[in-house]
Amino acid sequence: MEEKFKNHPKKPHPLQKIWNRHPGFLKNETGIYKMPSLEKLIGEIFSVGEYYYYTIKLTDSTLSNHHENILKMHGFNTPPQHLSEIIELVHPDDMNFVQEAEQMSVEKMKEIGFEHLMQLKTSYSFRMRTGSGGYEMFHHQSVPTLKSENGQLLEAVNIHTNIHHVAPKNNYFVVVSGIGGRSDFHRMSWPGKHLEDNQENHILSKREIEIITLLAKGLDTTEISEQLFISGHTVRTHRRNMLAKTKCRNSSELISKAFERGYL
Repeated sequence: MEEKFKNHPKKPHPLQKIWNRHPGFLKNETGIYKMPSLEKLIGEIFSVGEYYYYTIKLTDSTLSNHHENILKMHGFNTPPQHLSEIIELVHPDDMNFVQEAEQMSVEKMKEIGFEHLMQLKTSYSFRMRTGSGGYEMFHHQSVPTLKSENGQLLEAVNIHTNIHHVAPKNNYFVVVSGIGGRSDFHRMSWPGKHLEDNQENHILSKREIEIITLLAKGLDTTEISEQLFISGHTVRTHRRNMLAKTKCRNSSELISKAFERGYL
């Protein structure tokens, strides 16, 4: 593989080998293709707990544009400058999953087509050390923000949300979903990890997944109906059906179950 296609972090980390296996994924170019506004990106995340974000430059794994919450949530005195500092927060027992999840994400994006990178989001969960010194479950979302004129990813925004209060156990699912107009939804389970009640794993329809995703973003019935171009009555019917299917009592339980089952 040519050197210009490789990730050269200023501080080595376990994910660089995974990224470097896919020459179409990364490239050391400076040409700007597209960079969505931060406000638009934040609209793609879930508002179920405290969160922070940062921009990662994929060519050298340096970080910038940190949200201030990263300091108090992890006990940093100053914002971390390299991805290796974030990876050091991952629970040792979850590191294998994080590496496999990243590999699964890149392979799925390759299958879809790297030309669609800017409209794909990856997500999965793992435990991270907090400012108190203990470990809690965080939901990781990665949204591409910058790619070269030749289509290789240069930068992305990573968003970490503390979901310990709604889903303290890892579901070991990896999700690649569409954003910005794409409707992709690919939910992959980590080999060797299975849920006990497998019959519940695939009970939600595509439309129901769309609705629960918008619920997790904080939208109400009216806002969901406007975004999906369906009536409020239809949204309410779907919500009732989802509660019945998942045996949940309210939307909070439904969102929690969605995280547990890997829909989000």
